[in-house]
Amino acid sequence: MKHRFRRKILYILLLLLDKIVLLMPLRLNIELGKFAGFLAYLFLPRYTGVAKENLKLAFKGEKTSAQINKITLDLFKNIGMNAAEVLNMPKIKKNLDKNIYGVGFEKIDAALANGKGIIMLSAHIGNWELLPLYFVAKGYTTNVIARRVYYQKYDKWVELLRESTGANIIFRDESPKKILRALHNNEVLGILPDQDIDSVESIFVNFFGRPAHTPTAPVQIAVKMSSPMLPCFIIRENHRHKIIVEDPIDLQITGNKAEDVIKNTQAWSSLLESYIRKYPEQWMWVHRRWKTRPKNSS
Repeated sequence: MKHRFRRKILYILLLLLDKIVLLMPLRLNIELGKFAGFLAYLFLPRYTGVAKENLKLAFKGEKTSAQINKITLDLFKNIGMNAAEVLNMPKIKKNLDKNIYGVGFEKIDAALANGKGIIMLSAHIGNWELLPLYFVAKGYTTNVIARRVYYQKYDKWVELLRESTGANIIFRDESPKKILRALHNNEVLGILPDQDIDSVESIFVNFFGRPAHTPTAPVQIAVKMSSPMLPCFIIRENHRHKIIVEDPIDLQITGNKAEDVIKNTQAWSSLLESYIRKYPEQWMWVHRRWKTRPKNSS
């Protein structure tokens, strides 16, 4: 009961904040979000501790404690700016090209020419919530796989916010036919398979030199539907966002299904790692990425 009351109060405050921020300039809101992230860094030691622990695991022997602290601080500032931008999506959409630009989109058009749809692989880096907004605005029918939030009212608010981008939301607990139908209709299917999630089929692949439990659904769907997998990342660049579309992952299909899943999932994870190494302050280190351990590991 105590938690339900607290969630209700936070939800009401969120609705009020949602109305207030739309009355203020976008740039001011982003700066306020950045400051809120700074405060979160100071007063949420539980989450800063997780981020620092993950950074130490990933960059063991590569970065000093001072560097890890700086990355963590910048991460929380980025999270604050992300939140401000999500609340200001109508303003961003109104001046889309001023706020976001993309490179490599010709690769999407070439992939869609095959008529099999595309699996757009991305990650919790930069401000990933802006990806569907840009894709839809540029004329791509876009579907996003998402998971539900623990609090129903908040979950509905997030769903409406995401739907306001024009993207179709497919929840993980819905029928997989929706996913297959989107690809069959030659649409874009966005997936963020960069977290350790108990409820989805996963395997261990190398990630920053450690075995990381990584979802296999993108590879399995790509093989089943003969759909190309295109990695895509959105990176914050000062007051603008850059969306980078990479070449399709060259799927290895040898007939050995288990080995193929490992090789293709590893290819995605290795590319993601290369981006995180370039922009470590923009990836969500607050998630326990190495939570699941291989059997018999110490």
